[in-house]
Amino acid sequence: MPTDTLIIADRTFSSRLIVGTGKYSSPSVMVRAHEASGAEMITVAVRRVNISDRSSRNRCSTTSTPTSTFSYRTRLDATTAEEAVRTARLGREAGLSNWVKLEVIGDERTLFPDNEALIEATRTLVREGFVVLPYTTDDPVVCRKLEDAGAAAVMPLGAPIGSGLGIQNVNNLRIIREFARVPLIVDAGVGAASDATVAMELGADGVLMNTAIAGAQDPVSMAEAMKLAVRAGRLAYLAGRIPRKMYASASSPVEGLVGR
Repeated sequence: MPTDTLIIADRTFSSRLIVGTGKYSSPSVMVRAHEASGAEMITVAVRRVNISDRSSRNRCSTTSTPTSTFSYRTRLDATTAEEAVRTARLGREAGLSNWVKLEVIGDERTLFPDNEALIEATRTLVREGFVVLPYTTDDPVVCRKLEDAGAAAVMPLGAPIGSGLGIQNVNNLRIIREFARVPLIVDAGVGAASDATVAMELGADGVLMNTAIAGAQDPVSMAEAMKLAVRAGRLAYLAGRIPRKMYASASSPVEGLVGR
């Protein structure tokens, strides 16, 4: 099988699993889980950055992956799109990546994104040279608008953040996959390895997760399980599944059998 890589903007990744850094019981467990996951890209939450304190990047230095993206979670009760843009600028000025996983949260209980503000922030940050990976709902129209705004990838949720419910709207993800001109990364809602496999079988280019690994009883083992699940789902998607049928179909030929 030829090399199958994930290309986002100007970077190429061998792994299609992206992992986060929150909720781990200790930094050492986090590092071991990252290593087991095989991920080459991680997300680090940045809410406020003291640009005069370079030690604010210490958390990033505990990771062992060669490439990092930095997660900016901007809640709507701040200044919405403006707050997202300001935080991204502060992070870049502090020496962090110009790759941003952009979140503009519109509801405190569900943590669903405010898509109108998200599109606005994406457009602004792209103009300023950021590589924007926006977290959004599984809405094909919103994903298209984010592409038009210059997003380097679209990242629809599979289910609410941290819920572990798995893929809730299979058909919407299929539609997004059909029309997406940039990589499709399923972000949020994965609970088990089977969820990651389903996402990849639907044609997702990658899966981003945090709680499913960090919250597992054995995060290191779960990280390895997710790595294998993503690989299996991707391979199954490329192989092409058999059509679904209403009735049974014999797996062995019946021609030439006695009595026929």
